[in-house]
Parts: sequence; C-alpha cells; structure tokens
Amino acid sequence: MRQRKLVYYVASTLDGYIAGPQGQYDSFLHEGDHMAALAAEFPETIPVHMRDHFGLVGVPHRRFDTVVMGRGTYEPTLSVGTTSSYPHLRQYVVSRSLTVDDPTVKVVAQDPVGLIRRLKQDDGADIWLCGGGHLAGHLLAEIDTLIIKRHPIVAGAGIPLLAGNYQPTRFAPTSAREFDSGVTLLTYTAQT
Repeated sequence: MRQRKLVYYVASTLDGYIAGPQGQYDSFLHEGDHMAALAAEFPETIPVHMRDHFGLVGVPHRRFDTVVMGRGTYEPTLSVGTTSSYPHLRQYVVSRSLTVDDPTVKVVAQDPVGLIRRLKQDDGADIWLCGGGHLAGHLLAEIDTLIIKRHPIVAGAGIPLLAGNYQPTRFAPTSAREFDSGVTLLTYTAQT
C-alpha cells in the first residue's frame, strides 16, 4: 500500500505571496493556457461552482481525495453562496473559531499535525493542502511535496507562501513546466 502524501498545491506570486494583505487573490491570472492544463491535471482542485465551466462534472479525481485548508482559505467559499467548495473531496478546515453547518465540511479546532498524521495513515489518494500560509508553516514538517503555480506577478506584500518559525527545510526540484501565460508549475519533493 502506498503512503498518502501531503501536497501543498498553491498559487504564488514571484515574491512568494499566496494572497494580498486582506486575502485578495484577484491579481492571479485566471485566463491563459495554464488554466485548461491545470484543470486537466488536477480536476478535483476546481471548486464546485466552476466545474461545469471547465467540463469537469463527473470527471474522476487524478491526485487528491482530501483537502485541508485554514479559515482564510475557506472563507471565500461563503462569498459564492455555498458552505462547501469541494463536496467531491473530504474537506477539513483548521480553525479555532469557525463553525460550519455542513456535513461535508469538518472543522478541526486543534492539532493540525495530528490530523495530517492520521489522514496519512488512512487508505486513499494524496491530501491537498490548499492554504493558507500560516497553516502551511505549521505543517511544514509534514509536507511531502510542494506544487507551486508561480504567477508572473510581484505583490510586494500579502500572505506568504509559508509563515511561521524559522525552520529551514530542504526540498529537491523534480519538475518545472512553463506556460505561454507566464505561469510556471514548479514541483519539489521534501528531502528526508
């Protein structure tokens, strides 16, 4: 049986921000050749309200069956009129203060490291760490793979890719794919 991996799959600016200071993500490129390619390669990461647009209704998962995110990453879900952006995945939101009345979303108030370690022991596909930067910083030692959609944008400030204590961790580059849009898909594997 293959060990499940925690994969931090996230968009980032050139200067390492995953969102603006107030959580804005509208500066990322939402059009271009990278969009169709990423939807085809990671169909399960497209939220439910956009799946029809990409022709992904009923398309099987390719990589993930579980998504884990922080409160800041989850909250935009509520702005599109739903409590569940990924009902096709097992969903966990790490938050001490959030309550969600949706059986498809589990809120985890403490011990995200323990959650990830338990999920890794379950049968299934890989676990998608969707964001945010503070949660990723807290889970750094558990991240097996980084897949960064690096956009050709400099933000200057915002929510960093990883935030937390100084903890240098080595990752080895395993692939880089450039798109005409200027987005580069970079994959790194944790070195043990």
